[in-house]
Amino acid sequence: MFLAAANLFAGKPNVVLIFADDLGYGDLGCYGATKVQTPNIDRLAAEGKKFTDAHSASAVCTPSRYGLLTGQYPLRAANGKGLWGPAPTASGLLIDIDMLTIADVFKDQGYDTAAIGKWHLGFGAGKNDWQEPLSPGPQDLGFDYYFGMPIVNSAPPYVYVENDRIVGSDPNDPLVYLGRNAKKATPITPIPPEAAQRTANIFGGAVEAHKLFNDYEVGTTITNKATDWIESRAGSTASGQAGKPFFLYLATTNVHHPFTPAKQFQGTSQAGPYGDFVHELDWIVGEVRKSLEASGVADNTVIIFTSDNGGMFNLGGRQAAQLGHKINGDLLGSKFGVWEGGHRVPFIAWWPGKIEAGTVSDQLLNSVDLLATFATIVGRELTAEEQQDSINMLPALTGNPEQPLRTEMIMTPNKPSHASIRIGKWMYIPAQSDGGFKGSKPHQHAWGGPAVTTLVGTPNSDIVNGKIKKGAPRGQLYDLEADRNQTQNLYNQYPEVVAQMEARLREYKSGKQ
Repeated sequence: MFLAAANLFAGKPNVVLIFADDLGYGDLGCYGATKVQTPNIDRLAAEGKKFTDAHSASAVCTPSRYGLLTGQYPLRAANGKGLWGPAPTASGLLIDIDMLTIADVFKDQGYDTAAIGKWHLGFGAGKNDWQEPLSPGPQDLGFDYYFGMPIVNSAPPYVYVENDRIVGSDPNDPLVYLGRNAKKATPITPIPPEAAQRTANIFGGAVEAHKLFNDYEVGTTITNKATDWIESRAGSTASGQAGKPFFLYLATTNVHHPFTPAKQFQGTSQAGPYGDFVHELDWIVGEVRKSLEASGVADNTVIIFTSDNGGMFNLGGRQAAQLGHKINGDLLGSKFGVWEGGHRVPFIAWWPGKIEAGTVSDQLLNSVDLLATFATIVGRELTAEEQQDSINMLPALTGNPEQPLRTEMIMTPNKPSHASIRIGKWMYIPAQSDGGFKGSKPHQHAWGGPAVTTLVGTPNSDIVNGKIKKGAPRGQLYDLEADRNQTQNLYNQYPEVVAQMEARLREYKSGKQ
């Protein structure tokens, strides 16, 4: 029995996918950061491969997670209507339970699977009334186990969910949705203004469940759950039992606002609370590495580290920028927007003996590609429909292909009007600005768009004093090979390229591609 099981799983690596939240292209030491220190993540890059042209499926959290898990562009979601913004409080499950997910890919090949951390893809069929069981949910999408933050650390309910139950729930004191003008909401962790925006609680009841949730303990709680789960799976193999390989999707709340790192990280960076939160993220990665090594399975484990979108210039982000930290490096734009700063993200792949240490790749890569890549790693064949938008990037992980594996890509920001397309070196945006945040005043949380250029000094030919100038072209075209930072809009200079890009974009929008 043991030999049969061992042979069944022989050669199949464990896989850990760490999906950071709002981590920008310039937030790590290995991507040029100097005001924060990220030794654990830098070590992953030094021992693995760093990608310089990797992108999240969207510049927005929920659609980005949809693309990651399904391997499909968010443009296709909701029967072609697309996913564009964060899932609201009452959102039902946004992924059809009949769709293939990356968890299904592993599950089909005999893996144990878990999702730990931020979910933000809804629960239940139709409207979510937050009554248990919270189903369908992660366990209906291929995950054996789920624990984490049901929406995001800046939005209620401020409780943990384990599988389909609220942690600490009490039938005599159920969680009750009160609405936006809640006057009797259950108290939550006090946080200072410098932690940045957090929505007031709009739920009553579930007092004990709320007490179990402390903003300053989210990172450590999620990490402990992840490492315990790894060690429980790895332990069966190390003890001589017929253990299964495992897949862990670890979606951190770092570095999404509010910035509430555990006490041990407070004041440790040169970039304020934002930088301290990055330090906690680096610790999380280090703890995962330690658990793999202590369990004796690190040498047969793939780690993928990336982010759901680019960095955001909220209060904490702006403070970090004023202290000299370049959240998105020198890239134009930020979270929610379609400029490169909104979706070009860190991407590091680590696989001892398979990925050459200290290598760098400029292959174009999108997080939707992980479905086809993981399927290849574990030997799960995909139909053409299942693989629709996903490209197998394994040759780029383990080698150095001379030709690009991905030649084009759809990018979706918050506004459907700004859905854009990349083909080769060209990036085409069919409108002015970036389709993201518009804030620009000191009191505003959602800073974005042209206003950010005055804060961080990223020039663009369409922008003067933080605003789109009069007479700017009605669309945008950038040569990212020559101008990665999008300083020059070439829309008027290459009308034939614009026409080709526009035609291809229309095909995607119409569902013909």
